[in-house]
Amino acid sequence: MSASGTLLARQPVSGGPGGLLSQLLLAVVCGGYAVGSAFDWGSKQLALVMGDFGLSFAAALAAVSCLFYARTREIRFRPAWLLFSVSSAMASCGNAVWGWYEVVLQIPVPTPSLADLFFLCFAPPAIVGLLVLAKRPVTRAGWVCLALDAWLIGGSLLTLSWSLALAHTARLEGNHESVAHAALSLAYPLLDIVLVSMVLALHFRRSNANRSAINTAIAGLALTVLSDALFTSPLLRANYHSGQLLDAGWFAGSLLLAYAPWAARLGATGFTGADPVPEPRGIRHPGRPSRPIAGSLSALTPYLAAAVCTLGILDNVIDGRRVDRVVVFTGCTVVLALVVRQGIMLVDNIALTHELAQKENHFRSLVQGSSDVIMIAAPTGILRYVSPAAAGVYGRDAEELIGSELASLIHSEDLGRVVHEVRRFLAASPASEPTTRIECRFRSGTGDWLNVESTVNRHQGGLIFNSRDVTERVRLQAQLQHNAEHDPLTDLPNRALFTDRVRKALVGRRATDHGTAVLFIDLDGFKAVNDTIGHQAGDELLIQAARRLQESVRSGDTAARLGGDEFAALIIGNGGQDQPARESQVHEIADRLRLRLSEPYRIEGSEVRVAASIGVAFAESGITPTDLMRNADLAMYRAKAGGKNRVELYAPQMQAEVVRRSELSARLRTALHDGEFALLHQPVVNLTTGRIAAVAAQARWRSTQGILFTPAEFLQVHETGDMAEGARTGELSRWLLEEAVEQAADRGGAGHQVPVAVRLSARRLLDRSMPLGSIEALLSRHGLPSGALVIEIADSDPRIAFEELERRLMVLRRHGVRIALDGFGRGYAAINALRRLPVDVLKLDRGLVEGVVESARLHKITSGLLRIACDLGMQSVADGVDLPEQVTALRAMGCTHGQGMAFAGPLDEYRLRRSLSRSRFPLPGGAARPVLLGTRSFAGSNNETPVPPT
Repeated sequence: MSASGTLLARQPVSGGPGGLLSQLLLAVVCGGYAVGSAFDWGSKQLALVMGDFGLSFAAALAAVSCLFYARTREIRFRPAWLLFSVSSAMASCGNAVWGWYEVVLQIPVPTPSLADLFFLCFAPPAIVGLLVLAKRPVTRAGWVCLALDAWLIGGSLLTLSWSLALAHTARLEGNHESVAHAALSLAYPLLDIVLVSMVLALHFRRSNANRSAINTAIAGLALTVLSDALFTSPLLRANYHSGQLLDAGWFAGSLLLAYAPWAARLGATGFTGADPVPEPRGIRHPGRPSRPIAGSLSALTPYLAAAVCTLGILDNVIDGRRVDRVVVFTGCTVVLALVVRQGIMLVDNIALTHELAQKENHFRSLVQGSSDVIMIAAPTGILRYVSPAAAGVYGRDAEELIGSELASLIHSEDLGRVVHEVRRFLAASPASEPTTRIECRFRSGTGDWLNVESTVNRHQGGLIFNSRDVTERVRLQAQLQHNAEHDPLTDLPNRALFTDRVRKALVGRRATDHGTAVLFIDLDGFKAVNDTIGHQAGDELLIQAARRLQESVRSGDTAARLGGDEFAALIIGNGGQDQPARESQVHEIADRLRLRLSEPYRIEGSEVRVAASIGVAFAESGITPTDLMRNADLAMYRAKAGGKNRVELYAPQMQAEVVRRSELSARLRTALHDGEFALLHQPVVNLTTGRIAAVAAQARWRSTQGILFTPAEFLQVHETGDMAEGARTGELSRWLLEEAVEQAADRGGAGHQVPVAVRLSARRLLDRSMPLGSIEALLSRHGLPSGALVIEIADSDPRIAFEELERRLMVLRRHGVRIALDGFGRGYAAINALRRLPVDVLKLDRGLVEGVVESARLHKITSGLLRIACDLGMQSVADGVDLPEQVTALRAMGCTHGQGMAFAGPLDEYRLRRSLSRSRFPLPGGAARPVLLGTRSFAGSNNETPVPPT
């Protein structure tokens, strides 16, 4: 088989051993009976017993088998098998009565007798059962054609039989016997003719379901009818006695009928009592031959019937006998039936041809007008049809592709996966899996590889491919995935991707490798670079530092930027050294990184110097990625506290720092209870009109020296992990929300109706310690109108359950609360939240706004994010707008609102109301203006990491 032929090849399914054994046993029993009959069973008495009661037993076995199959299984043709059971029971009773006379009473069987009645009742149930098995015509013309076919076969057989024997038998019996005896003599052959007619007519019209069982049943009935026909011939009947070889035909016919219900299951998988699954129409297994001979015989049936009638009439003419009236009448009706049938078929064929032409034109228009490429592959894998859309999608004409091997057009790296999927699809049941989808690379006319997505269907042993070009979608997905996992400034992996790689390094074969280490790196003195020569120079320094870090680690290691001036490196252990030697090696790597990062940077024609503090933590058995990164973070803070520009290895004693922070948390709670916290508000200004559109609530802690500190400055912790979202911030969040709503209500009563924005984490919104209705009850208690409260979602934790968060936000929106997405553009979590959460306002991350003027890269990223907000019909707020140039740039990019030192810093209630009374801030025009009033500036996202007090 060729390479393309393997694409559609399947292994054949062989029959089970149970089917072969049962067929062999059936052949042995029938052969043994035939041998015994040929030798008259050795004695006359035994011949009578086997010829009468043996046939009765075989027929009874068939009756019980068909009855049991019809009663115990959910089958499609239950009435047919019940009728076959009744028919076999009649034959069993007839043979039993025959044996009663010959074996028990030892007298000749009278004619007519009760046995004749049972034998006459054998054919009608079998005929009706065959009618049930027939494939029902769907039109009235089909029913007429079925009746005509039955008469064509029956009439032709009657003509031939009457000419050869029945006419002579009728005259002979009519001259010597009674009318009943003559009618009985003719009844057997006439019923046999009807039964043969049904067998032959339905052989080409049987249902596709359980075909093996139906074929076996028809074979059994045909063998019985053949034996009846031989028995009714005058020559054999005159010399017949029970136990002769003729009885072997009846015996084999009964056993075949008994075996028929279980033929399909025994032949496939052994007896299980279940029907086989029918194969859908129009679908054949590869390599399975079609049935052209059966179709030809079905089409020739009317002409064969007419030929048989002609033979019957010619027999009378050649022998010089007078043509019997029965022959003439039957022959005329057969010819008339043939003419009527051909007329019906001609009209039906004309209608079908017209309908087929219409459908063909319809589907040809659909296929040729479709933008998708439709291809039909033969079982050998050769393309037999390709739609004209291939020229536009693949850049190749359809005629060029027809005759090509499908495997030669698929990329070699994708071919194995495609072959596996196609074989799995073809092996599956068509009912359970009618289609499948395959995505692979396809060779275009220019030689390039296109990403193609195909819907695959079965088609006459081959396959139909409905394909479309998804190259741009794949590229966009890859770009979006890259952007979500990489820092936009340095293009290094971000925190999410770095965490994922740490997790992978701690599982599998490296789980017990203690040489794996995480390095946390912070640039000492970076804040001074931002303050002295500007943020653009700071961005350039970060880019150069990232390049040095990337060049210093090995190919299997990972360098990442976690945010601001923080970097990290994952050093993968090789397990080939003992732990002290490996720790010494990693320490040398970290020290070399420190020296490399501390070398002078050439920025804007001048040298800039920064140092590097590095914390190192080694993997231990059972440690989690979060704990390992936390340990490295603690070691880095110890390096900064120890004088900076040094490498510090993590030690368990550093956990004491965590205890100290817990003590600070207790001080925070005390400060809350003692009223030491104050609430400030920073205006959110409309960048078009300069009016205050909202105010952002911010908490400050007033120390004993009268200095205001933010909670982050007080606790000296990063906003990552549980340290920022733990119990020590829960009370502060509740206090902030309640105080902000209460003061907003007071301002509203004073005539200053301005929305207040409160920053809450998603985890805090879903915290079970905060009752679900607390925010709604707070709004109702203070009478805050709809739209007066804006909740800024400030959580980028990918572990947040978005389904639960979405339900919570929808409830808040129904109560008039607006939702803002804070820190937009920071990473994957923000994009995912925008896709799934009901957001009204997008708040750009401070890190983007700080570099929007100096960095062309950040300018493009910010512009794209603002276009997303505009396309979604959302308001946009830029956080950290500290310079007039930033106001001008953001307004030009379509940003609607801004918040930062360019307008005002956080204000107390008195100054806030003065600003609200003034109602607007002056917007910068062509020249930059001085920074307006406000307090000390916030720490930016790329500012130097603060050092905790010691």
